Amino acid sequence: MTPSDASAGTSAGRWSSLERPPLNAAALRRALVTGDGLWTSLEVVASTGSTNTDLAARAPQLPEGAVLVAEEQSAGRGRLDRSWVAPARSGLFFSVLFKPGDAVPQEQWGWLTLLAGVATATGLSRAAGVDTALKWPNDLLVGVAGEERKTGGILAERVADGIVVGIGLNVTLTQEELPVPTAGSLALAKAPVTDREPLLKAVLRSLEEWYGNWRAAAGDPAASGLQETYAAGCSTLGRHVRAELPGGRSLTGTAEAVDSEGRLVIRTAEGTHEAVGAGDVVHLRSVH
Repeated sequence: MTPSDASAGTSAGRWSSLERPPLNAAALRRALVTGDGLWTSLEVVASTGSTNTDLAARAPQLPEGAVLVAEEQSAGRGRLDRSWVAPARSGLFFSVLFKPGDAVPQEQWGWLTLLAGVATATGLSRAAGVDTALKWPNDLLVGVAGEERKTGGILAERVADGIVVGIGLNVTLTQEELPVPTAGSLALAKAPVTDREPLLKAVLRSLEEWYGNWRAAAGDPAASGLQETYAAGCSTLGRHVRAELPGGRSLTGTAEAVDSEGRLVIRTAEGTHEAVGAGDVVHLRSVH
């Protein structure tokens, strides 16, 4: 047991709520770091600023498949440098290291954010028993009292020879603990399972499966089934949306497709189509 694992140990004195026990790092390693799969290491730390920052700093010395999990993040980040903070052991906060190398052209690496969304939604559907929708490009939504609420986010960052993908999921947050009223959690969505260990194992196994298929297809989103599956689970498509684009420009229209480069294709009121590769998308209403 490493010092960081010890800090996330199972002693009752190390956590304040019986509803939020710590993760068992040794059990997770036995289940996931098998020697013949993608995951090569798994570390659980009690607290850190950001798992993405920590893993990115160590990425040049680590093989592909390293996983870093934190019971609590004090400086977790989402897109556009938004903060991601939640009570200790109330969610899953982890980062993984991918190094596709020459097997996938670098122009396809941008699909890893969308791949992580598909894999996470698939894993949660299997293990948590709750439907999770995707909001382009990197949010996970659940239904809470008839409303779409953000329960998770994904942040991918380039490192020297790979990509670090960070995933944050609100699992047992109560209404009073939500950072903003529009947030949600698996517990608030009435998920039958909120035990974090089976959820983490399911998401990582789903990530391994989707990444393996995508890599085997040389990053081709159509041949790997990724593009079709993402579109099927993306609640942004068919919606009237506003995209806040880099440089202060905004674009309003109907989100119609996700193209082969992972961009959101928006049809404007004038009937033109524009592919958006980066930006913040606001769902305005459904289009029937």
